[in-house]
Amino acid sequence: MAEPEKQLLHLVIGGELSGLDGVTFADLDQVDIVGVYPNYASAYAVWRQKAQQTVDSAQTRYFIVHLHRLLNPETPGA
Repeated sequence: MAEPEKQLLHLVIGGELSGLDGVTFADLDQVDIVGVYPNYASAYAVWRQKAQQTVDSAQTRYFIVHLHRLLNPETPGA
């Protein structure tokens, strides 16, 4: 039986920033929590789609958070 693929969880979030020189959201109640994805490729595809939808808003940014690095920081290569 094949071993299941290791989950390397990634979170995609975004929203309007308070300024272009930092990563502070203007209103935390309005942060778009897009979802959690099992690998970087899946998260990147969704991030790219959301980023393209908001291309006309310079202060709106989307990010990929490497949850697997936060959940298990001692894992080599995480």
